[in-house]
Amino acid sequence: MNMTNTHKGACFCGSVEIEVSGEPEMMAYCHCESCRSWSAGTVSAFTLWQPDKVRVIKGGQLLDTFAKTPKSERQFCSKCGGHVMTNHPGMGLIDIAAATIPSLAFVPHAHVNYAETVLPIKDGLPKFRDIPSEAGGSGEQVLE
Repeated sequence: MNMTNTHKGACFCGSVEIEVSGEPEMMAYCHCESCRSWSAGTVSAFTLWQPDKVRVIKGGQLLDTFAKTPKSERQFCSKCGGHVMTNHPGMGLIDIAAATIPSLAFVPHAHVNYAETVLPIKDGLPKFRDIPSEAGGSGEQVLE
């Protein structure tokens, strides 16, 4: 693992710690119902990483997984319930909430699943109906 540009994050209680290195593949906002429900928010700020750039450095035995659908394997701390990361097998990427990695400057590139938004955001970023075509979606953009 390349240790330059390394950032650490943790679950809510700090029992599970992760480390990411390098740059994320993408930073964006997700508006889908599933992410809204999981995050208990109106929108979810996320970062996507190649699996070899993500490492659990403490408390791996406390990680538990919940998969509501085969698209997302959400991992959380079994001690505090704090979110840690989400594996997306179909994309081959790991999603880590931007707030989980506080030292990483969050610079979003787009909004995904904007057709499901409950909080319209006018920020000039591209708004995808679902997800970009290179990630397996339609790539169709919608208006702010």
